[in-house]
Amino acid sequence: MANNHFPVADLKHQSLEKLQQLEKTLREETGEEIVLIAYSHKKK
Repeated sequence: MANNHFPVADLKHQSLEKLQQLEKTLREETGEEIVLIAYSHKKK
């Protein structure tokens, strides 16, 4: 089921790399499998 208010964000390559690096850092710190999801807020 799609969420029309919060579609998945269309990230540029550099932003996606930053997000993936943060996931990696959090995994190393917590020992947990961390997955971050970027959404774009769509105003009504």
